[in-house]
Amino acid sequence: MGSIETSAVRLDEWTPARVRRTATVTVGLLMGVWIIDYVDRVMMAVALPYIGQEFALSKTEQGWLITVFSLVYLLCQVPGGVLADRFGSRRLLVVSLVLWTAFTALTGLAWGLVSLLVIRALFGVGQGLFPGASFKALAERTTPERRATAAGSILASNQLGAGLAPLVVAPLLLVFGWRHTFWVVAVAGVLIGVALWALMPKALPSALSGSDRIAGQTASGGGGLALVIRSPSVWKFAALFCATNMLGYGMITWVPSYLMEERGISLLNTGVLAAIPGLVMCLTTFVGGWLFDRFFHDRARLYVIPLLLCTAVLLVLMLRADSAAGFTIYQTLALAVAGLSTMGILGMPFRALPPAIIGSGMGVVNVGGQMAGVLAPVVMGWLVDRFSYTAAFGLLIGTTVLGALIAVFVPQRPEQFSLATKETV
Repeated sequence: MGSIETSAVRLDEWTPARVRRTATVTVGLLMGVWIIDYVDRVMMAVALPYIGQEFALSKTEQGWLITVFSLVYLLCQVPGGVLADRFGSRRLLVVSLVLWTAFTALTGLAWGLVSLLVIRALFGVGQGLFPGASFKALAERTTPERRATAAGSILASNQLGAGLAPLVVAPLLLVFGWRHTFWVVAVAGVLIGVALWALMPKALPSALSGSDRIAGQTASGGGGLALVIRSPSVWKFAALFCATNMLGYGMITWVPSYLMEERGISLLNTGVLAAIPGLVMCLTTFVGGWLFDRFFHDRARLYVIPLLLCTAVLLVLMLRADSAAGFTIYQTLALAVAGLSTMGILGMPFRALPPAIIGSGMGVVNVGGQMAGVLAPVVMGWLVDRFSYTAAFGLLIGTTVLGALIAVFVPQRPEQFSLATKETV
């Protein structure tokens, strides 16, 4: 299969209504898969207290169950993007979903720490192939001027999955136990996989999707991946994504345990309190994509830096809260503001990279984001073991401020974003 999936029809057959319908169906399907992706991912954090109790695991060991997934997930980002660019997105999307659903089910058969680590690593392979294919599918089926809003919708579904996971998983844990819960969620993955294969529309013609853009640069640069790896802009955004993504991974992993162990909240109430910030962040991520497309697409720093600094202030207030309700209120506000910044952080590379190499490019950017998934769970677990939850959540304040500092140096406009080895910023 060629590197770009295109439809061999005349452009006049692609009416505005057909183009919109293609984008809408694509976004809807990918949102469904991303929701299952995050439910599968977050359910481990919700189940950690029970898994840790059954296998007598320390907080650091529990953190490794998240980190080993994140490490393998990170390593698969670039290969996943390259495979999507080379073989097309639709096939890789389904392969990825089948793999991670199988290893979700196998998690319920684990017999100790080592088996859990191996299964979660293989689960990371399945999910790690998905983002590059997802970005590729979106780029092939949307027009450039609407792409950041569409990407904002998909990224909002991440937070929707993260918000729904505690609400779904907590009752399942009580009714079925943690092992059977993984099997139940795996069934949902099978169903969405069937829908994805059957309903994914054909790609837009390259003249509409923009995939014919800078074809000469791609050809002369020694291949898409080589161009991407040599681009300072891509690595700047990868570093920014790493610093800012520490917040999401840290909250997802350790808030449920914190509420149960430090605040004495029941499992069901923990599910509700852990869900609220994720659901609010889902909404603000979508709104942030629209705001970025409409007002700030060429002024990313002006948009991102104040939001990140405001997030850091709200995290300080969260740590000073005297009650679980106060903690959740400030956590919700912090994640709501952070959600607004998401598309400012990812919108520029997503808009500037041509669809022909967007799988590889966003794969590299996502490597930075997933490095946070490697670091946050185990480093915060170690901080809890050695010091306290306050120290662990304090780390997130520092990384959020670091993200604001990195944002000073990233390119703001498409013309500043280059695939060359040198550029003016």
